[in-house]
Amino acid sequence: MRYSETELIICVAARLMEDKKTAFIGTGIPMLAAALAQKLYAPNLVCVFEFGGTGARLEKLPLGVGDSRTFYKGIAASGICDIMETAQRGFIEYGFLGGAQIDQYGNLNTTVIGEYERPKVRLPGSGGANDVGSHCWKTIIIMRQHDKKRFVKKLDFMTTPGYLDGKDGREKAGLPPNTGPYRVISNLGLFGFDEETKRMKVISVHPGSSIEKIIENTDFELIIPEKVEITPEPTDEELRVLREEVDKDRLYI
Repeated sequence: MRYSETELIICVAARLMEDKKTAFIGTGIPMLAAALAQKLYAPNLVCVFEFGGTGARLEKLPLGVGDSRTFYKGIAASGICDIMETAQRGFIEYGFLGGAQIDQYGNLNTTVIGEYERPKVRLPGSGGANDVGSHCWKTIIIMRQHDKKRFVKKLDFMTTPGYLDGKDGREKAGLPPNTGPYRVISNLGLFGFDEETKRMKVISVHPGSSIEKIIENTDFELIIPEKVEITPEPTDEELRVLREEVDKDRLYI
């Protein structure tokens, strides 16, 4: 193929970003997606980084959320407490998250695999993920590998709330209303959530994938609408900008 799975995920994520909106950006794919969006789709996207950079122009790719490039030509340089308070006040519209496990309601595990006291794997933990998932209006979750070990019926540990047990679970838990997971992007497809039940549903199938392959690699029952689109492939312009301007040193792609 003329593009990789990672490049497809980046392009799909970039297309989801809206102009003149705020977005909480994490290390890796979200940075590339935000940079691509600024160059092609959302020139006035306000990128917000955990360590205080707000409104940076991503002309050079940062290596982390505390990199000096996350402040470049920004509108504010504050700190982590200010940024988290900004999210709590409802001023950050989009948030990007990832995880080792996700369930049908968009809850995420980034803490342990196995029992908490004696885990098979000890993961990095929450960082700012719980804050992002709790307070941003719409969260976009990136799962680079889609299989039954990652798309699970029951999390080994809930690090970040999605829709908890579905329906109005978030509101009952005291989280802000009308917030929560918006989209999930994996290497097999693009997913959303049912408005009433809050269960995960298929929106589009990536080229080379299929509904059957998605079902085979998911440990819970997905909602599958009658009409499922095929995800548009990355355009030549998206790939050119991504490879020649956003990540010309191939640090991530």
